[in-house]
Amino acid sequence: MIATNLKHTLTKLLCLMPFWLGSVLVLVGCQPTNDPAEKLVMSKPAQQAPKHCSQQTLRIATFNIAMGFERAGEMAAALQNPQHERLRQVAAILQTIRPDIVLLNEFDFDSAVDAASLFNQKFLEKAGNNLQAIEYSYHYRAESNTGLSSGLDIDGDGKLNGPADAWGFGYFPGQYGMLLLSRFPIDVEKVRTFQEFRWAELADAMRPMNSDGTNFYSDATWQKLRLSSKSHWDIPIQFGENTIHVLAFHPTPPVFDGPENRNGLRNFDEIRFWADYLQPASSAHWFDDQGRKGGLPLQESFVILGDFNADPNDGDSEPGASQQLLEHERVNASFTPLSKGAVEANAAQGGLNLQQHGDPAADTADFNDRYTGNLRLDYVLPSNGLMVVDGAVFWPASDEPGHQWVGVSDHHLVWLDVSIDQVTP
Repeated sequence: MIATNLKHTLTKLLCLMPFWLGSVLVLVGCQPTNDPAEKLVMSKPAQQAPKHCSQQTLRIATFNIAMGFERAGEMAAALQNPQHERLRQVAAILQTIRPDIVLLNEFDFDSAVDAASLFNQKFLEKAGNNLQAIEYSYHYRAESNTGLSSGLDIDGDGKLNGPADAWGFGYFPGQYGMLLLSRFPIDVEKVRTFQEFRWAELADAMRPMNSDGTNFYSDATWQKLRLSSKSHWDIPIQFGENTIHVLAFHPTPPVFDGPENRNGLRNFDEIRFWADYLQPASSAHWFDDQGRKGGLPLQESFVILGDFNADPNDGDSEPGASQQLLEHERVNASFTPLSKGAVEANAAQGGLNLQQHGDPAADTADFNDRYTGNLRLDYVLPSNGLMVVDGAVFWPASDEPGHQWVGVSDHHLVWLDVSIDQVTP
C-alpha cells in the first residue's frame, strides 16, 4: 500500500521496490509513514533498518474476535446482517490496520455458509467510519474439534455428550472456530491440518494425573484423545516465488478443570506441538490429516499466529508454556508489540494487574481484574529469516482514534510488518 501523503511520497519511493502479484500491491515504507493505522498504536523500537533498503513488507495479524455465539447458526445469521454492530466494529478495525493476512480466532465454523464471502461482501467491502473498504480474495477455514462429539467421558463426570466431552470444548460443532483471510494466494494443495492428531502421539506428552498419582484418563481414552482443542493448520501462502507457512491455532484456556490440570497441560502441549513441528527430527514420524508425514523443513519460512492462552509472565498457564515458542531457535521473537491503551487500562483497572510481573504495554487481552488481570495471550511470531519492520497491539488509549472499538472483544488485534525479501546490511 503506497501512502498517499505527497509530502513523503518521494522519500518512500526511494526506499521501496514494487512487488506485484495480479492486482495486489503491498508496500510499507522503510521510513515512518502517515498511514492512519500507524498513528493509532505504539510499539517497541523495531530492529535496525538495513542500510540498503529494498524492503517489501507484509502486514500479518491475529485477532480473537470473541463473538461468543451460543447456538449453531447464529454466526451465519449475523454475517447475513450488515447492521450487526460487533461485526461492523471488527471490520472497522481490519479496515484501519489493513493486514494482508489475518487469523480470526473464535469465528464459528459453519459448513452451510460461505463465511468468508459473506464477511467480505457485507462488512469488509463496505466503506464506513471514514475508512476504506478492504477485500480478501483468499481464505482458509476447516472443521474444528470444538463441539464435535468424541463419544468419551473426557471431563470424568460420568456422563457423555456434554460440551466438555467434545474433542474440544463447545456446545455445538464449529463453535470457537478459526478463519484465515489473505490478500495473497493460498497453496491449497499443500495445506496441512492436524485436527485428528492424538495427544498421546506427542513425545513426552503431559498426561494428566489425579492427586493420588493415578491417571486421570483411562488408557483407552488416552489413546483416542485428540491434542488440538480446535485444530493446528499449516497454510502455505504464496508471494511470487516466495512462500510463508502460516501456522495457525488456538489452544484451550489453561483453566476450567480440576486438580488434574488437564486443560493447563493440554494448553502446554498444544503450544509444544509447533515447537516440535519446527524440529523435523522431533516430528519425523507425525502424520497430518491428509496422510503426509513429517514436520516443517528447516529451510521454510513461517509465522505462528493465534491466541495462545498463555502469558510468559502471568496468568494460569503452565510455567514456560509460551516460552516454548518465544525462545525457540527458529523463531524471531525479538520484537514485542505494544500499545498505549493497555498501559492506560492497567492503571485504571488496578486489581490483580498491579501484582503482575510482565510489561502491561504488551498485554493483548482485557480480563477480570480480580481473578485474572490483563494478559499477553495473542502472538504473531515470524521465523528467523523474516525481519520485523514494525508492529503493535491495536488497543488505542482514550485519547487515540479507534478507542470506541476496544470493547468489541476481550482480545485485541496484534500485527507485525515483516520483510519478505533479502536485504543487504
